[in-house]
Amino acid sequence: MPTRPKHTRDWTPAPGQQPQASCCPLPAGVSPLPAASGPAAGEAERLAAAAKALSDPIRLRMLKQMAAARCGRRPAAPGTSGGAPDGVCVCELQGLHGLAQSKVSYHLKVLREAGLIHETKRGKWGFYALNETAARSALAELGGLLGL
Repeated sequence: MPTRPKHTRDWTPAPGQQPQASCCPLPAGVSPLPAASGPAAGEAERLAAAAKALSDPIRLRMLKQMAAARCGRRPAAPGTSGGAPDGVCVCELQGLHGLAQSKVSYHLKVLREAGLIHETKRGKWGFYALNETAARSALAELGGLLGL
């Protein structure tokens, strides 16, 4: 049975292990890369999920619409009970993006699994809203990871 290579593109040395030496010599006066400690595995997975969720233009527009709805929603008529809905209904997102319900649900699932939005059920309808705390935290952590 063939053996797998020890090193792959995604291989990271375990704590206490030394990384493999560089394949090419560094020019005089150039320092090697510092051994920086990255995020823990769980944190890296969470940040990667947030980055993936933010990598699609449709999902970015959905997040923008949820943020705008948070600020601009008012009750349909004066004196109605319940106030503004908590979030945006799936049917609204379908109409805005011209997508099938299954596609909208897929994009919402990615955003929800990344923790960037939350769902409130009202009867058979789901309303989705921006999780502002999680969104701010993910963006700050991604910036911090890159030293920005």
